[in-house]
Amino acid sequence: MPSMEMLFMWHAVASWTWDAQDETCGICRMAFDGCCPDCKFPGDDCPLIWGACNHAFHLHCILKWVNSQTPQPHCPMCRREWQFKG
Repeated sequence: MPSMEMLFMWHAVASWTWDAQDETCGICRMAFDGCCPDCKFPGDDCPLIWGACNHAFHLHCILKWVNSQTPQPHCPMCRREWQFKG
């Protein structure tokens, strides 16, 4: 008869990454698996935002960029008129 061993302890390991075409934000040049210069920790507080042109940026970076552009903001990567991907 096979012996049955009991499991008393286990350690789970997990990791996550954003599903973006690039590895870094085109505005701050920080890695997407990190966070923007305004944040201390990556994750839900520093999400990625995609434009209609499919370029991704940290939320805080693109909001600063959009607010600094007049009269119509453009994507910092391809210069298309900026629209949030819907």
